[in-house]
Amino acid sequence: MLPLVDHHCHGVLRSDPDDAAFEAFLTESDAPAAPGTSFFDTQLGFAVRRWCPPLLGLEPHCPPDRYLARRRDLGAEETNRLLLGSTGIGSYLVDTGLPGDLTGPAELARLAGAQAREIVRLEHLAERTAVGVRDPDKFLTLLGNAIGAAAGSAAGFKSVVGYRHGLDFDPAPPEEARLRAAVADWLEAGAGRITDPVLLRHLLWSAAYTGLPLQIHTGFGDPDLRLHRCDPLLLTDFIRAVRPTGCRLILLHGYPYHRAAGYLAHVYPHVYADVGLSLGHTGARATAVLAEFLELAPFGKLLFSTDAYGLAELYVVGARLYQEALDQLLNGWTGSGAWSAADADRVAALVSAGNAERVYGIRG
Repeated sequence: MLPLVDHHCHGVLRSDPDDAAFEAFLTESDAPAAPGTSFFDTQLGFAVRRWCPPLLGLEPHCPPDRYLARRRDLGAEETNRLLLGSTGIGSYLVDTGLPGDLTGPAELARLAGAQAREIVRLEHLAERTAVGVRDPDKFLTLLGNAIGAAAGSAAGFKSVVGYRHGLDFDPAPPEEARLRAAVADWLEAGAGRITDPVLLRHLLWSAAYTGLPLQIHTGFGDPDLRLHRCDPLLLTDFIRAVRPTGCRLILLHGYPYHRAAGYLAHVYPHVYADVGLSLGHTGARATAVLAEFLELAPFGKLLFSTDAYGLAELYVVGARLYQEALDQLLNGWTGSGAWSAADADRVAALVSAGNAERVYGIRG
């Protein structure tokens, strides 16, 4: 099994979810499953039943109720330890911007017997910084200090501008007068969830100027986004504009625009593509999706991740589906003579860990 660096993930639940809460993590929908079915009736749900039961002492594909009962018998901590310890992931880069009783980087690393660092979500950082602040100039100063402090310890930053506005934003840094006016309006309204594109652009550029890697959500997600506005091709002008800062942009997920993400990684030296989320949700079709990522993306520009959130099962599935898909592709290409075995081994090591180690400065 190749060593893995999961460059984009989230914490797992510290307590046992009930059945409905567990199923909610198997979908991006905010609605119930179709009548007479459950969210186990998805590619992701089938993958969980294929790969996770044996790790808890059950047969593959066992019924969901039996699996969930076994999970409860073991308890959350033991389940998390067993599942996380099986993945082969040696380093986790953890986005800490999601709500819930989730493990932080250090706790996740302890459970998995691995190492972990933080990825700072920009919108969450800004919203925390605004608590109790009403003066725009004070907020901008505090925000600048907070981003600078985060840059001193974090592995990188992340933005969910695709959720909050869409990727079709003005690519230039906002003018100072417009920024101050937008901040004043936001603070006056109670400084809640940031959706103003001027503020979102300021966060992106502030992160870019630190020189750390910047992850940007692209492609599918929950109904809070509008998928047609999350095509990574909409970032083209921003990608061009930000290049002189030296910031490396990592386009997360991408699906169904993953080929576009691969193209952008192909033509722009500071752009990278991520396979996370796409492979877990496509399940038995993950090999085809990974092959499409590998069509144009240079092999030194593609990064493995799971985007696991809440359930340790999602780490298992993300890792296993990736490894199975990669093995099938490379065995086919070497078997046909299209690739040499040595080249296949080198590419596998790059995508699995080497690229992330280089981009984020991770040391084993």
